[in-house]
Amino acid sequence: MLNSSSTQIYDMAVIGGGINGCGIARDAVGRGLKVLLAEQGDLAQGTSSASTKLIHGGLRYLEYYEFRLVREALSEREVLLKNAPHIIWPLRFVLPNNKAVRPAWLVRLGLFLYDHIGGRKLLPATQTFKLHNNPKLGDPIKEGFEVAFEYSDCWVDDARLVVLNALDAAKRGADIRIQTRCTQAKRSNGIWQITLENQETKQNETIQARILVNATGPWIDHLLHEVNTLPKDKHNVRLVRGSHVIVPKLYEHDRAYFFQNTDGRIMFAIPYEQDFTLLGTTDADHQGSLERVEITEQETQYLCDSASLYFKKPIERSSVVWTYAGVRPLYDDGANQAQAATREYVLRVEDQAGQAPLLNIFGGKITTYRRLAEDALSKLQPWMPTASGEWTKEAALPGGEFELDELALLTAKLQTDYPFINQAWAQSLMRRYGKRAWDLLGDAKSLDDLGQTFGATLTEREAQFLQETEWADSADAILWRRSKLGLHMTPEQREAFAAWFN
Repeated sequence: MLNSSSTQIYDMAVIGGGINGCGIARDAVGRGLKVLLAEQGDLAQGTSSASTKLIHGGLRYLEYYEFRLVREALSEREVLLKNAPHIIWPLRFVLPNNKAVRPAWLVRLGLFLYDHIGGRKLLPATQTFKLHNNPKLGDPIKEGFEVAFEYSDCWVDDARLVVLNALDAAKRGADIRIQTRCTQAKRSNGIWQITLENQETKQNETIQARILVNATGPWIDHLLHEVNTLPKDKHNVRLVRGSHVIVPKLYEHDRAYFFQNTDGRIMFAIPYEQDFTLLGTTDADHQGSLERVEITEQETQYLCDSASLYFKKPIERSSVVWTYAGVRPLYDDGANQAQAATREYVLRVEDQAGQAPLLNIFGGKITTYRRLAEDALSKLQPWMPTASGEWTKEAALPGGEFELDELALLTAKLQTDYPFINQAWAQSLMRRYGKRAWDLLGDAKSLDDLGQTFGATLTEREAQFLQETEWADSADAILWRRSKLGLHMTPEQREAFAAWFN
C-alpha cells in the first residue's frame, strides 16, 4: 500500500545517516530549511562507525601531495576539538623511524609541514627523541629502532559524532528517520517525489522535497541507479575496505603508535576503551556485499604480523578479541593502489533546467565532514535563496558546551553529584555524553534508581535514555555504536541484555 504524506514539501531530503548525511542535515536545518533524513538501517551503522577513529590531517597523504586536503583537515581538527571536547580528545602519536622504509629527514620534513600548514593552536608540536632514553615509550618497541618522533592528532568516537549531529539536527527541527529505505525518487513538476519504505512495517510513504541529497556512501551508485540518472556500467566510486583488530592492551601509557610497514603502508596502534589496543587499518578494494562487511583472515593476520614487526611481544592471531571493517566510498580517481586513492570529497549537482537538484557526495574523511556540509550547501545555494549563512564552526555539539580543559572538573562534579558512581564510571559517562550525563542520571539517588544492571556499568536507565533520545532501536546499537560497552561484557551478559531489550 502506498501512503502519501501531507502536502507540506521539505526543502531538502537527505538519504543516508552516516557522518556526511547527518552533518548536512544539521547544517541545513540550522539555516532555516525544512529537512528530512532517511537512513535504511541505524545511524552510523556502515562506514561511519568503522573508521580508525581519528580526527587527523592524514600525515601519509602528504606523500601523495594532497596538501589542500591535509591543510583543510588539520584546520578542522581544531574546530571539532573545540566543538565536541567530550567525544574528541588530543592524542600523541609515537612514530619510530624505520630507516628501511623512509629516511629520517623525509619524516621530519613531513612532520614540519604537518605542524605548520593547518594553523595548529590547541595541540603541542612535534618532538624528536631517542627511544632508549624514554623507557615508557621505548620499552614496548623492539631493539633496532633508535629515533622516534612524537606528534599530535585527535581521537574521536566516530559513531557518537554521527549521532550527535543527528540529535542536534532533530532539536533544530529536522525529521530524522532510521530503518527507512529510499526505494524510488523521481522528479515531477520540478519537485522530487521520494518513496520511503519503513524497514520494520514494510509500509511505503511518498514525500516531496525541493532538493535531494545522496549521502549514501558505499551505496551511492545504487541510489543513482534507482533514480535513473546513471548508466548501469558507469562507476564513480571506489570501494576500499578498511579493517581493524582489537587486542588486549599492549602497553601501559596513553600514546598511540604510528608504524611504517615495509610494503609502504602505515598502521596505527591506539589505546582503546581503557583495556585494549586498536590495530589498523588495511586498504583493500572491496568487491563483495555491502550488507555485511567483515575483515578477512588475511587482513587479520596482516595486522598482527605488521604490529609484531615493531612490538617486542608478538601479537598472536588468538589474542584478537574483536574485529570490525568498513567500506570507504572514495572518489575513483584511477589510482593503481587502494591506499593511494584520493580522500578528497567530490560534490556533483545534477538538475533538470535548474529545478529539483540532486547532490551526489563522493569520498571524504570523517575529519572534514563539517566542511563538506558547508561546501554542499554552498553548491545548493541557487535552490535555497532564503537559507541563512554558515553557522556550525562555532557551534558545540550536544553535551560539548564546555572548554577542553574543563573536562576533568566536570567529571569530578558528576561524581560529587552522584556519589554512587565511581571515577571510572563518571569518566565513561562524560566521554559519551558530556553535559548530557546529568540528563541521563536525572534525580537518581542510588544505584538502584538506575534500574537493572547488565554489566560493564550499562544500566536500564542508560539503555532507556538511548532509546528515547538517540534512536537506539537494537541491543547492538547500544553495545557497539552508542557505546562500546559490549567490548567489556561477557557473551552471556550481551545475550542477557539483548533478551531484555527485545
